[in-house]
Amino acid sequence: MMACASSLSMMVLVLVAAMAAAATAQLSATFYDTSCPNALSTIQSVVTAAVNNEPRMGASLLRLHFHDCFGCDASVLLADNGTFVGEQGALPNKGSLRGFDVVGNIKTQVEAVCQQIVSCADILAVAARDSVVALGGPSWTVLLGRRDSTTASKTNADNDLPSPSFDLVNLTTAFSNKGLSTADMVALSGAHTIGQAHCHDFRDRIYNETPHQLCLRDVAPGQLPTNLISQKGLLHSDQVLFNGSSTDNMVMIFASSAAAFSSAFATAMVNMGNISPKTGTAGEIRLNCSRVN
Repeated sequence: MMACASSLSMMVLVLVAAMAAAATAQLSATFYDTSCPNALSTIQSVVTAAVNNEPRMGASLLRLHFHDCFGCDASVLLADNGTFVGEQGALPNKGSLRGFDVVGNIKTQVEAVCQQIVSCADILAVAARDSVVALGGPSWTVLLGRRDSTTASKTNADNDLPSPSFDLVNLTTAFSNKGLSTADMVALSGAHTIGQAHCHDFRDRIYNETPHQLCLRDVAPGQLPTNLISQKGLLHSDQVLFNGSSTDNMVMIFASSAAAFSSAFATAMVNMGNISPKTGTAGEIRLNCSRVN
């Protein structure tokens, strides 16, 4: 009897693993080639215009994808309703997420060329890539086919998203829990060299950690490794990546080779975009990214 139970448990584990692998396998770079061939060019056009108008918007759109992609289902875009309290009020997001209007504009224009075909989750993934490119960073092939969540959870966002106060152990654990490697973690942190941060996220670092002048605003994607070596990382969770730790060598490599960083960052973005996507018949394709159909 125990042997049968053990065999059944093993079969369940194998089935779950196979289903997870199948979900990721359904993502494809050519997903919209037939159903909405102008989708990617439409997204790129809106993103490029928005970033040209306000360079900071590129960082905001990239951050929306990151904060969605500890799930990758556009749940971060959902406003609170009578059914759930969503992610926008979570501590890592409250008062700092922006770019919703640009995403809404993208969705409107994509819907005009192909109705209810392109998900908001895929829009976030493509917009993040196009934002980085518009700011002079590397490009990568975005895998597509995600569907949108019909719910969101403030609690999950509070528990899952890395905090700017995290030490290296907590950072590594947070990324590992989502299937991301240490290299992914260090490379993705390079996105912190564009955009702006709230004072409360780096106040302790200014007054308690370093006498050096911090880099409060950088203009080039991928400048973070050089800043860290100079002890000028803005966030505590950045500087711990180069602080006599196991990631020091990786930071040195990225600082000495822009090509190495760009390659690692592109790989990390693809890996992050593959975290638990909804595919097939799961979820829905929202008509409005801020609410369920």
